[in-house]
Amino acid sequence: MRQRRLKNEINVVPYIDVMLVLLVIFMVATPMMTTGSVDLPSTGTAPQKPPKYLKVEVGPDGNLSVFDVSGKAKKIKGIKDLKGELGALRTDDEKIAVLIAGDKETSYKNVIEVLDEVKRMGFDKVGLETASK
Repeated sequence: MRQRRLKNEINVVPYIDVMLVLLVIFMVATPMMTTGSVDLPSTGTAPQKPPKYLKVEVGPDGNLSVFDVSGKAKKIKGIKDLKGELGALRTDDEKIAVLIAGDKETSYKNVIEVLDEVKRMGFDKVGLETASK
């Protein structure tokens, strides 16, 4: 009787199936992870954002992040540090807009303090960022 030869091949079809499933999972999950760190309140009519703006995010626990025109974030300790950080970014453009993004869960007081400080610094175009429904 003749002996059978053994095949020395790896069946890659199951690996391809697993990789395609993982690809679909990552494609669905990635847009959910890249949204902002604050949960914005929604409105029926959200105006268009200006082409160039600075952004101040007020987190749910009151911590602040300042974003420059290119979107680079810098965490700051409090309202006192906000003045210095925005002052440094303002030197580029005197008429730049500032958007304040307050989380839905943050205290109203925290958002108003940031809004008041930005207005006190002399920024003319100050707005609150919202998400459209």
